[in-house]
Amino acid sequence: MVRFKSRYLLCEVCFSERSSLPLLEDKAIYNTVRAAVNRAHGDYGSAHFNIGVMVKYLNAHTGVVLIRCRKGHYQLIWSALTFITCLENRGQRVPCFINCLHVGGTIRTCQKFLVKYNRQQLDRMLLDCKTDAEKQEVRRSILSCSLSAVREEEAYEDWSDDNEEI
Repeated sequence: MVRFKSRYLLCEVCFSERSSLPLLEDKAIYNTVRAAVNRAHGDYGSAHFNIGVMVKYLNAHTGVVLIRCRKGHYQLIWSALTFITCLENRGQRVPCFINCLHVGGTIRTCQKFLVKYNRQQLDRMLLDCKTDAEKQEVRRSILSCSLSAVREEEAYEDWSDDNEEI
């Protein structure tokens, strides 16, 4: 049996109005990306899109989307994301754009990148805080988003690999 290798596009849907975030649904993202690939790359792009593209994760509160596609054709999807100007869902057209944050080989690498990215965003927010209460809350958020659980898991995997060799 042959394993199909995939790439994961970690994207952020950016709206001009934050109130539009609850309108996000994975089916709407899928159809919008599909239409953009069809416009940008025609039948060739549509054929590759239909083979193995899937919206694996969507967080409607933050606008983070994880799109899985085949390894050989991820650049078609990636290039078509720039042509998305609006999202149509529930009969409403909302202007937006999709920003590709990271391309990874596994979901885990995308999760690690997302933790680092969120931490950088919080660091930027800390500079914009005006009151001490806001600064304290952002500092607490920065401390709470750490990779300690990920590091513990990696240490356990390294330990189990060492024991298997013996």
